[in-house]
Amino acid sequence: MRRFKQSLPQSECEEILLQEKRGVLSLIGDDGYPYGVPIDFLYEASERKIYFHSARQGHKVDAMNRCEKVCFTAFEKGEQREDWSYYVRSVIAFGRVKEVVDEARKFAKCKAFAMKYYPSEAEVDEEMRRDFARVAIFEIEVEHLSGKIVHEK
Repeated sequence: MRRFKQSLPQSECEEILLQEKRGVLSLIGDDGYPYGVPIDFLYEASERKIYFHSARQGHKVDAMNRCEKVCFTAFEKGEQREDWSYYVRSVIAFGRVKEVVDEARKFAKCKAFAMKYYPSEAEVDEEMRRDFARVAIFEIEVEHLSGKIVHEK
């Protein structure tokens, strides 16, 4: 990071990944064009992995199959301080993505993922009963994680 005074400690980077619900997954798309797609995600700090769900087919899956190297960015809404300017903390993670293929592990990660977003376990269980067979779960093994605070002025 060029502006090291703006860098965040690892603990704050992980805090952002644990708290935020959406981020942007960046891949190498068709013909080498960058492809960034907003996704919901689950960060497991103890594993240093980011999980997300997907359909089994599509542009995103094709891109991940072609190249396992990905970048993931998450950021806070930010806060306006005493003046008109905003302070925003963001995190960027680099790593390799792969599909979770073990059914028991896939089920556990899918449920943990859903519990982050649904208001009740009963709703999670109903959704999983209905759609689990159609979903794919992917994991990003984080190789490098950094964050910064930006003072937008």
